Amino acid sequence: MSEQRSLRWGVLGPGRIAANVAKDFGNVARGEIVAVGSRDLDRAAAFAAEHAPAARAHGSYAELLADDGVDAVYIATPHAQHARHASAAIAAGKAVLVEKSFTATYDAAELVVNAAREAGTFAMEAMWTRFQPAVVRLREVIADGAIGEVRAVTADLGVRRPYDPADRLFDLALGGGALLDLGVYVVSFAQMVLGHPRSVSALGSLAPSGVDAEAGLLVDFGHGRTATLQTSFRSPSPGNARIYGTDGWIDVPPRFHHPDRFVLHRAGHDPVTEVHPPRGAGYAHEFDEVADCIEGNRTESAVMSLADTLVVQRVLQDAADQLGVALRDEPVDPIDPLTKAHR
Repeated sequence: MSEQRSLRWGVLGPGRIAANVAKDFGNVARGEIVAVGSRDLDRAAAFAAEHAPAARAHGSYAELLADDGVDAVYIATPHAQHARHASAAIAAGKAVLVEKSFTATYDAAELVVNAAREAGTFAMEAMWTRFQPAVVRLREVIADGAIGEVRAVTADLGVRRPYDPADRLFDLALGGGALLDLGVYVVSFAQMVLGHPRSVSALGSLAPSGVDAEAGLLVDFGHGRTATLQTSFRSPSPGNARIYGTDGWIDVPPRFHHPDRFVLHRAGHDPVTEVHPPRGAGYAHEFDEVADCIEGNRTESAVMSLADTLVVQRVLQDAADQLGVALRDEPVDPIDPLTKAHR
């Protein structure tokens, strides 16, 4: 990709999250949606007509990945399909940005990461939180020692979703459950601040379909450092986060996973609020990161590294195992990943 050319994006899976992202694409500095792939050509065409009128519509994922005019693929299918689709995109030589959670299981995440590294192809989890200007600045403040040594993190993210076995959020085969849909945010936020954890202890409850409906996590980061995290489909919560240090604390007000501000508290000082709004809805920043990395010939992001993704996925897997949730991904065919029928 040259300085003069935008990164050409293909959207794989034109669902709700992809629509929200596409609406915000006018704020992407160097990127454009040039193709949309769906199992239904009419659906792909309708998505393109609404969000990217000049984009080509493809009636299969394989056709999208065979499109030579696509540089990078944004994968927005259900969690359990991410590994298959990301593996296929990597095999086709496309850079990939995979919606969170990266996959449904740790083993599948490791498979995708290994495939990307072996191919020398860029891959990143679409954790938009890490690229919000307020969060970027928050990391700088912590690194400068404003609150001393970070000792703990608390975060919550919950909504009330009436149980519906037909909804993908309650479908185990599609990677449903609160952990993969919302819990990934609280775990990733804590990991961003505290590093690599040693273990997680999880308690919660299951929906009738076998997905987790709510969970409380205590994550051990060693040397007394902990994260206390909560996620739920049973009850709404404000979406707060707080980072505790030896010399103060930082509040990230609701909703912490896409904030426009934070509040710094230090002993003997008045609270200081810093406001750093995102461009548009905030999705553009992660797409800019992909373009910057590819321009710099980097196959991973330093902000949302594949190592961090694997650590987060390990915590989610261990928590699900403790709750009795049998997470699974659709199998990946190493020869032709997209030949089998999708749900």
